[in-house]
Amino acid sequence: MTEESVTDYITGQKVPNIGAEANRQVVERYLVAEKGFKKQDIQVNVPIHMQIGDQTYRSHVDLVVAVDGRKFITIKCAPGSLGSREREIVSAARLLDTYPVPLALVSDGSSAILLDAVSGRKIGEGMAVIPSRNELLNQFKEVTLEPLAGDRREREKLIFRSYDSMNINVVR
Repeated sequence: MTEESVTDYITGQKVPNIGAEANRQVVERYLVAEKGFKKQDIQVNVPIHMQIGDQTYRSHVDLVVAVDGRKFITIKCAPGSLGSREREIVSAARLLDTYPVPLALVSDGSSAILLDAVSGRKIGEGMAVIPSRNELLNQFKEVTLEPLAGDRREREKLIFRSYDSMNINVVR
């Protein structure tokens, strides 16, 4: 059986069309066409790894919006219940860099939930709630992000691994 593939909108690379890949392609196009991001602002399959005890856990974040080298939004593209993916993407946003990436988003390509990754609070729902490139740059122009405390970071690692390890139909 041959695996079907699609051309990724951002990278131009062939990728397996499994899991939420179709959803991700819709989100990528939406960010560029409707929200004014440049293709180079969107990173695809961003590696995330963490040390948990004596083991290294490796995974990826579907999309990361980063402008001028600064990460602003982590995105999980998923079919089905978006609410069940909120905690996973918030943990990823808190762990991806030395500071929490400010916003976390989960989307199925037709709807979305936007979260404040620092507090974990829901900002809003629907694709329209995703900030445009200009709104994002204005909103976070003077925001300074602080790293998570060591013990909190360790708890987030366990949370992320627990949710992420349940993902099926993903390429690792």
